Amino acid sequence: MTDETTHALAYTPEDLPRKDSFLKPHRIVLMLLFAALVVAVAVFMRWDWLPRYLPRLGSGILVSLAMLFSTAILGFLLAVPLGLAQVTGPWFFKAPARIFCTVIRGTPLLLQLWLLYYGLGSLFPQFPAIRQSFLWPYLREAWPYGVAALTVSFAAYEGEVMRGAFAGVPSGELEAARAYGMSRWTMFRRIWLPRAIHRALPTLNGETVLQLKSTPLVATITVVDVYAVISKVRQETYLTYEPLLLLAAIYMCLTGILVVAFRYFENRIPTRGA
Repeated sequence: MTDETTHALAYTPEDLPRKDSFLKPHRIVLMLLFAALVVAVAVFMRWDWLPRYLPRLGSGILVSLAMLFSTAILGFLLAVPLGLAQVTGPWFFKAPARIFCTVIRGTPLLLQLWLLYYGLGSLFPQFPAIRQSFLWPYLREAWPYGVAALTVSFAAYEGEVMRGAFAGVPSGELEAARAYGMSRWTMFRRIWLPRAIHRALPTLNGETVLQLKSTPLVATITVVDVYAVISKVRQETYLTYEPLLLLAAIYMCLTGILVVAFRYFENRIPTRGA
């Protein structure tokens, strides 16, 4: 046994590198400052209006969450074929998918929302067949146009993400699946799609957070979400800072929950080669 081997075996657990402690001095100072800020906001600002508006705030948060999850799920279901068409599709599928993603990503979401609501929504009443159909009670409301605009926007952005995720899956894994005798659908369902989603999950986290921050735009077409409720509070109470601070705290909490949820799913998915 050489001296180097003896020296390596002489290491104890105390000699191994330790993880940095979370409670570092600068972090403790930041937490104390944040706690002082929260106490100052609670003591020196007016919050007597809050109990009166809590029911409306609760319903507004539910509307915002419904907008977020419905449009994110529908948008992701559209993003998968959009990304797949750009990677493997023939030109008559690839070109429309690429044009769709480019146009939607290159125009403001507010413009798309207004074109749907004030443009397309103003055309429907001119057709008696639509007014007499079962769809008319829904087409008269504002929320379907908000759902459509947010869904299309999310699909365009996430479609580009899925394009890169599909293209980034190692070709050796797909060739091994073919050699094993898997059909195209089985290979897509069991290997290609799960691997692509795993690669796209961190970006999907960021896109979902951005989608949450885009939901207040539906208030511009009379959808009563949490942002619309806070705007109503400001108009009725003549307060500026308190409602806006509460709105910021609500979105920060929702964002934190989303980030933690995505981190949980990321850690639950095993990585190859670990």
